[in-house]
Amino acid sequence: MVDIQTVSIVIASVGVFVAAVYYVLQIRHQTRMRQTDVFWRIYSSFNSKEFIEAWTKIFNLEFEDYNDFVKKYSLPFSGKPVSVAMNMVGNLFEGAGFLLYRRLIDFELACEVLPVSMTWEKIKAIVEGSRQQYNMPKFYEWFEYLYNEMKKREKQLQQKGVKNG
Repeated sequence: MVDIQTVSIVIASVGVFVAAVYYVLQIRHQTRMRQTDVFWRIYSSFNSKEFIEAWTKIFNLEFEDYNDFVKKYSLPFSGKPVSVAMNMVGNLFEGAGFLLYRRLIDFELACEVLPVSMTWEKIKAIVEGSRQQYNMPKFYEWFEYLYNEMKKREKQLQQKGVKNG
């Protein structure tokens, strides 16, 4: 026969187990909520009028390579409107890349909504030229990381036969 003490131990154990499961679920939920909040803040920055104007300015630049860029628009850190726009855009992507590296934003969400590939491909020559000219090998390293991770994801999706939306 089962006595009251055994039943109370079983009930207490079940209670502790249920509390632990609930706690784990709450931690997961809170992590997802924090990631969503951080992402939404980044996304809001990407949708600001200032960013859109800067991104449009950068996207509409026409140059062949770093030297052509400098000749047409000046040095990347000149403080002129094109350099300010480029640094504004680059810095935002740099921050997003660092947050991705630290796993503070959801990778899939970032891949779906941020124009990483087209932006990196547009300014890659400027970044590489700046790295050499200013001896800054880590200039926009997290932006490049973000781009590389997205390219890996695209390759994986292609291998699986999934179309990237």
